[in-house]
Amino acid sequence: MLDQNLLRRDLPSVVKALSLRGLSFDTERFNRLESERKAVQMETEALQARRNALAKQIGQLKSRGEDASAVMAESQAIPEQLKQLESRLGAIQEELSGWLLTIPNLPHESVPEGKSEEDNVEVRRWLPPGMQADAQGNPPALAFEVRDHVAVGEPLGLDFETARKLSGSRFMMLRAGMARLHRALAQFMLDLHTTRHGYQECYTPYIVNASTLLGTGQLPKFKDDMFWVTKGGADDADEEREDLYLISTSEITLTASVRDAILPVEALPTRLTAHTPCFRSEAGSGGRDVRGMIRQHQFDKVEMVQIVHPEKSYEALEEMVGHAEAVLQALELPYRVVLLCSGDMGFGAAKTYDLEVWLPAQNTWREISSVSNCEAFQARRLQARFRAGGKGKPEYVHTLNGSGLAVGRALVAVLENGQQEDGSVVIPAALRPYMAGLEVLKPE
Repeated sequence: MLDQNLLRRDLPSVVKALSLRGLSFDTERFNRLESERKAVQMETEALQARRNALAKQIGQLKSRGEDASAVMAESQAIPEQLKQLESRLGAIQEELSGWLLTIPNLPHESVPEGKSEEDNVEVRRWLPPGMQADAQGNPPALAFEVRDHVAVGEPLGLDFETARKLSGSRFMMLRAGMARLHRALAQFMLDLHTTRHGYQECYTPYIVNASTLLGTGQLPKFKDDMFWVTKGGADDADEEREDLYLISTSEITLTASVRDAILPVEALPTRLTAHTPCFRSEAGSGGRDVRGMIRQHQFDKVEMVQIVHPEKSYEALEEMVGHAEAVLQALELPYRVVLLCSGDMGFGAAKTYDLEVWLPAQNTWREISSVSNCEAFQARRLQARFRAGGKGKPEYVHTLNGSGLAVGRALVAVLENGQQEDGSVVIPAALRPYMAGLEVLKPE
């Protein structure tokens, strides 16, 4: 959520920053709500002062033995008037807060201006040692006819037909070597982040309540992109009905773990990681991603989250990008780092880097990780704060999140980049300890 004090103090700068994201902020609505809020507060303060003055006057009248009934009658009417003003102020605040929940974060000053992914800026690219780039700086073409991950994976245990029978489209089932390779990727990523990068491994709920999603920014904007279930029913007399949501990323649960908390400054930075399934409705997507594993309703991800001191968040952002890069480098997968422009960032992000892996069958780079600094945007919604030195006013933490990595897309990249002419796939050396030493995955 945006800082309301900043809106009141420097509305033009907020309007300008949001315009870079393609959003026209309704200044007339904001000014109307602010005027109403100020008027109610001024009226409240005037009534409170009048109540105090009347109390003093009543005391003086009684001390002189004079009639105080008229003054007392006026004084006794004030509590109800204050209650009505409190109700009006609550309604104004509720409208303002509900509206601001739909407004995205402000882009950081270092974010390039732009409207779409065409305006994103490539920062760097990496090719495995010994690989020579072509004239465009991309990995060289394979020496045989390239097949996509579906054609490579199906003989190895990628089973869309059974998944379609069980659940419908945009689900997958993995068997045998494919299932093991998928598990190996997740285990490798967790081990790398916990042993080398200092993250604490977590196991989190896969189903959360609406308050959790409001805090991290998925609600109300992205409700239609989520799956949810209703807890309780007509026969559950002792339990209220409640909508609960399947998580679309463990960023939700890891970040919200500090909700309503005041952390000691010594607890910062807090680094958390988890491997979870993720659930997203992809009904509106299409085109090249209809085929295969790129866009699924259910997929797995190893997520990284950091809760940090505000002064350290941009240092942490670069660090987290490096942590995601370390995974790709260990898997020997060509990739590039892209800085997203203002019009292409996610709702809660102030600055985002995407990592894009090379997919030979598409002859292009595809996103495999997105690492974002949300600054205090989520923390305000979550009331996640820290206190320096055990005293003083609590301050909002900064929250960061990133994929480290999307397991399914990493599997796609390993299949396509490691494919051999005979239909086998070379397993990256970093994964072989998780595959009982197996070096090549062959069709059974």
